[in-house]
Amino acid sequence: MADNTAFPATPSIDDATLAASGRRVLATEARGLEAVSDRINGDFSRACRLLLACRGRVVCIGMGKSGHVARKIAATLASTGTPAFYVHPGEAGHGDLGMITDADAVLALSYSGESDEILTLLPVLKRQGNPLLAMTGRTQSTLAREADVHLDVSVPAEACPLHLAPTSSTTASMAMGDALAVALLEARGFTADDFARSHPAGALGRRLLLHIRDVMHADDEVPMVSAEASLADALMEMSRKRLGMTAIVDADGRLLGMYTDGDLRRTLADPAIDVHRARIADVMTRSPVAIDADALASEAARLMEDRKITMLVVLDSGRRVVGALNIHDLLRARVV
Repeated sequence: MADNTAFPATPSIDDATLAASGRRVLATEARGLEAVSDRINGDFSRACRLLLACRGRVVCIGMGKSGHVARKIAATLASTGTPAFYVHPGEAGHGDLGMITDADAVLALSYSGESDEILTLLPVLKRQGNPLLAMTGRTQSTLAREADVHLDVSVPAEACPLHLAPTSSTTASMAMGDALAVALLEARGFTADDFARSHPAGALGRRLLLHIRDVMHADDEVPMVSAEASLADALMEMSRKRLGMTAIVDADGRLLGMYTDGDLRRTLADPAIDVHRARIADVMTRSPVAIDADALASEAARLMEDRKITMLVVLDSGRRVVGALNIHDLLRARVV
């Protein structure tokens, strides 16, 4: 029979007590972040300059919980314009050190500053000439003293009531990594388009990379008629192109108006209009909502939502009609 004595029964506890524990953790970690924020000073600026001067990549290392934080910092740096990757310091001592070139900078995380796996690597990194940036909670630790730049991420207390599990300290290290990444992003002039290029597969990449011209109907697929066309001609064009609308253009292809399925319903409901004799210019919507072909597809989605419409005419810089777009095109492109 299994021995369950190592796992005592959970005592009865009320919801208010659980919520109070959660709030205490957040308050403790918030105080830790405030303490670290007060140390954003010359050392932080020197750390940024060290990483900006790096000709290679930023190699993030750390053991245990610090390793998880280092891995996340490497991912954040890489996605915001600073090439970076994570190396496990234990594996580095058994061959993976060859992944680090003399052009790389090393960001080492150890709250104690005494992680054996990291300290073992220091002589090799020093001999290779790698700049070393350390993040520790002890300014007099071995790692802090050996580093070219040291960032103090010490916190007043861990949120763990046993003062054992890394909680406030890992939050502080994570936040310091974010601070470095964003400061470097701003220093490099990193843009939303740059960010999207490193996120092409996700929804974020689609929103930032996909332009109207990538999803619109173009050329012969665009429904359009001249202002002299009859309403019947316009309806035939709408039926052929199956977009539920047609653009009305002048002789140079410039937009004059738009006619939609909704306009047709309103036309049929108006007894003053003879649908057999009406010209499209008499019933079209003048100055319709339109969008530039070079705009982002996400802008079209936002415009449709704001104006409560489901289709747009697409124009070039000379207000000539070059495309048409409806909400189904954005849905197929997974922009919305």
